[in-house]
Amino acid sequence: MDHQPKFFENLSGTGKAIGVLTSGGDAQGMNAAVRAVVRMGIYVKAKVYFVYEGYQGMVDGGDNIVEVSWESVSSILQVGGTVIGSARCKSFRTREGRLQAAYNLVQRGITNLCVIGGDGSLTGANLFREEWSGLLEELAQKGKIDEEAVKKYAYLNIVGMVGSIDNDFCGTDMTIGTDSALHRIIEVVDAIMTTAQSHQRTFVLEVMGRHCGYLALVSALACGADWVFIPEYPPEEGWEDSMCVKLSENRARKKRLNIIIVAEGAIDCHNKPITSEKVKDLVVQRLGFDTRVTILGHVQRGGTPSAFDRILASRMGVEAVLALLEATPDTPACVVSLSGNQAVRLPLMECVQMTQEVQKAMDEGRFVEAVRLRGRSFENNLNTYKLLSHKKPDAELPKTNFNVAVLNVGAPAAGMNAAVRAAVRVGITEGHKMFAVIDGFEGFARGKIKEISWGDVGGWTGQGGSILGTKRTLPAKYLEKIADQMRTNNINALMVIGGFEAYESCLQLHEARSCFEEFCVPICVLPATISNNVPGTDFSIGADTALNAIVETCDRIKQSASGTKRRVFIIETMGGYCGYLANMGALAAGADAAYIFEEQFDIRELQANVEHLTEKMKTSIQRGLVLRNENCNENYTTDFIYQLYSEEGKGVFDCRKNVLGHMQQGGAPSPFDRNFGTKISAKAMQWISKKLKETYRKGKVFANTDDSVCLLGMRRRNLVFQPVAELKNETDFVHRIPMEQWWLKLRPLMKILAKYKTSYDVSDSGQLEHVAMHSPKEAETGAI
Repeated sequence: MDHQPKFFENLSGTGKAIGVLTSGGDAQGMNAAVRAVVRMGIYVKAKVYFVYEGYQGMVDGGDNIVEVSWESVSSILQVGGTVIGSARCKSFRTREGRLQAAYNLVQRGITNLCVIGGDGSLTGANLFREEWSGLLEELAQKGKIDEEAVKKYAYLNIVGMVGSIDNDFCGTDMTIGTDSALHRIIEVVDAIMTTAQSHQRTFVLEVMGRHCGYLALVSALACGADWVFIPEYPPEEGWEDSMCVKLSENRARKKRLNIIIVAEGAIDCHNKPITSEKVKDLVVQRLGFDTRVTILGHVQRGGTPSAFDRILASRMGVEAVLALLEATPDTPACVVSLSGNQAVRLPLMECVQMTQEVQKAMDEGRFVEAVRLRGRSFENNLNTYKLLSHKKPDAELPKTNFNVAVLNVGAPAAGMNAAVRAAVRVGITEGHKMFAVIDGFEGFARGKIKEISWGDVGGWTGQGGSILGTKRTLPAKYLEKIADQMRTNNINALMVIGGFEAYESCLQLHEARSCFEEFCVPICVLPATISNNVPGTDFSIGADTALNAIVETCDRIKQSASGTKRRVFIIETMGGYCGYLANMGALAAGADAAYIFEEQFDIRELQANVEHLTEKMKTSIQRGLVLRNENCNENYTTDFIYQLYSEEGKGVFDCRKNVLGHMQQGGAPSPFDRNFGTKISAKAMQWISKKLKETYRKGKVFANTDDSVCLLGMRRRNLVFQPVAELKNETDFVHRIPMEQWWLKLRPLMKILAKYKTSYDVSDSGQLEHVAMHSPKEAETGAI
């Protein structure tokens, strides 16, 4: 894309006042959004006001609407809920209430509102905007404001951000709080699984979602639940029988536990509620299984926001301020949201109407339509869940006579096992024989390969590390032995799950095709590495889990630092030469600086950072956090930076250092990694099946074109299969990183939020899009 970068320096907020409020149900990450709005607002020289207690505070005025400073939002990034409070407000629903609210805003010159809430809160904001000039006229007639004020404050600009744990808002892939709510649910499910296994129990878990089944569906996908009930997709007539048959079949297969997930708004096809108690009674009466119900309730709204929610909310908060600065009287009220990995702006009312359409479709029993209206991400989740949870009887499975092998290569990454499970189960559903290779290419060369069945991968989604075992060894030195094994076991396709080594391995196999015909088979690479350094994809399986581990540790360290006052921590992260973890960790933990290899720095910059921290110690925020990627510079080591800071900061602050090490590689996979791993693996397996059919000639598979060795990656908004041969030109092989990395664009964001002057390219933002209705075809090709 050859565009002239557009920088926001020309957008000034001088003379503008922005009010920020949170309304409706709270959600983790709202504080990160508030913080970003306040700091970005102050950065562009606008005045920023907190509106406490949502619309109620706007109507009551007084101390509820307060101008804030940079420090006002310090230390709130890691706090759940909303520090400015949220309340349901009856009076704002009346014209008198809105008249009073308008008066309170005009008194402070606020004509820009940033509303963080659900569809109800945003609809209210839009109505307020439409009535604004009428409200001012009325205030003038009553003599409360003068004609001058009516002219000066003639227009109200509104930008919304969706904060809702249910993810029930159309037009946005993820709402603020959803990922954190999934973290809470998965933590509980993982804990319940161990006790259920001990006693051979069935657990019925009720999760939030009155009108939207997103949380139930994704947590079912992420923990491999046996059955899930959601409002958008009620079970067919006679579901009681099919569910009990499935549960007893699973028990017969030696599965010691059953998990059933019920959304609180679950219904049957006659729109009658399905409650967790009803499900429990059914299982007890029909099967006599020892069954327990756990209702998660408000636990899901609580706790600290996940790394994903903090980054999402920070990006959206900054985008919201830009949207307010660029708004004209003619631009409709918009919501800033996320599509794939792209921040977008959408007309607020289009989103609200679409959200209401879903409810209407459900009320009228048009459930297929309801799922489609929810968007392609929801539809994709549902299709993947259906694919993986129910094994067809062997007699009904097709028989392709193809053998497909799955292996892990490189360092372990959380989520690899979820990907292996999905590959095995989809492969079996497609009629292939699935083989597991133990210990990567090294194990392959030694013949450590065995057939793997549907039941073998049960319970794998929540396991960290790599169950198959993984090695960094590349195939080049074992080519002949690997070819022998492929011939002996008649392997017709390969799925390689791993990091940079997996990508390099498949390049080697591709190049060895001229010598070994055995490698002329479809090969697919799935990126799985905590470093997120694989070309051809914005995200890798495992990076989200590592990021959460870093952010959790940084939170604890920040807490210890604020106890001792005037302390700066230098934290070293992993990632090889790729600065993703250091940069995104810094953004999510609210760090003061992050040193990365991709952005060269010298002693002058280190000096400037020390001075910046010295200034900071004079304010009420007396602590500092600096992240350093392990390979950002061979001479400016963690020790060097620690010693430099210690010396230069003498008498002002003292220093501590912390090397996080391999804790970043371990732990149970985050919901995002389980889900991402499961979905891309299922998609890759379907691609392999398609390629096998295309390349099967005269009784054998022969695939020698470039497009038969692909890497499946997420690019901006879509999942794309890219030939590894083409990705070669996009790769820096010396430093094992892609030549272009999307997240570098977010680097200025971190600096702005840490009070550095910087320039920020806003070329990608600013266009108002429309809510696209997607076709069913798009759900197959498109998003996560």
